[in-house]
Amino acid sequence: MLSVLIPTYNYYTLPLVQVIQRLAELESINYEIIVFDDASNRQEIVEKNQAINDLANCFYKIHKQNLGRAENRNQLALKAQYDWILFLDCDTIPTSDYFIKNYIEFIKNSTESVCFGGLAYQKNQPSNNQLLRWVYGQKREALPVDVRRQNPYQTTLVSNLLLQRKSLLENPFDGNLKKYGFEDFAFIAGLKKQNLSIVHIENPVFHLNLENSVDFFQKHLEALTHLHELIEQNIIEPQATSIGKWKNRLKKIKLDFIMAIAHRIWAPLIKKNLLSRKPSMLLFDVYKLGYFCSLKT
Repeated sequence: MLSVLIPTYNYYTLPLVQVIQRLAELESINYEIIVFDDASNRQEIVEKNQAINDLANCFYKIHKQNLGRAENRNQLALKAQYDWILFLDCDTIPTSDYFIKNYIEFIKNSTESVCFGGLAYQKNQPSNNQLLRWVYGQKREALPVDVRRQNPYQTTLVSNLLLQRKSLLENPFDGNLKKYGFEDFAFIAGLKKQNLSIVHIENPVFHLNLENSVDFFQKHLEALTHLHELIEQNIIEPQATSIGKWKNRLKKIKLDFIMAIAHRIWAPLIKKNLLSRKPSMLLFDVYKLGYFCSLKT
């Protein structure tokens, strides 16, 4: 019936597996939970996660070498034995005890092959040095289902994605993408090219692992640099992303160069805001666009 696939790296994943196992047992279905560790280097976490193998229908494996976020997911799908697979990020937890039940009902009642349940963030404000990640998640990722349905491909995340196994095997993640960022976007773009509709339902998981603002800020820039490379390599079309669309608009009217110059002037002040106690998402968008325009071909 269902294979739950969890890629992990340097994260204590046992609690999530225990919750998913309990919820699957409540539904009396055939299931398995597979966790592939992408060569974690924190031995104390690896040892704790080994307990996953002691749970019924659960399997934990550590790769000898780091495969990357994309290829690790491909390997999970190849290992799965059931027709439906559910990808969950290791740093998530269901918001409801009906989580597995909701997906089983979708499988039984829908003719579509891909379903995204959504992402949520806990309401309690985190420490000041984690505010950028939390605010970004609240504003840009934890979208209501009616909003997600308006742009089903652009609002889908692989952190909580149900799909038929054959759909992934016919359209796998690009295993050559080793750098951070947008490997999931490229996969979703592939589903769109295959004319596979994505159904959005209200079945979210909480995102738990809030990075500190400095790390999150830097990883965002790494992701944008990777996106720029993917566009240059014709793996992702410029118009497929909002930031790519804005850069092209500026380029057509010869303003992308001006935006890049302005970025050098504004960047320190905007970054100061983003790392403060009141980070502005509008300023974050301005910073990212200026940074993206400054990247060279």
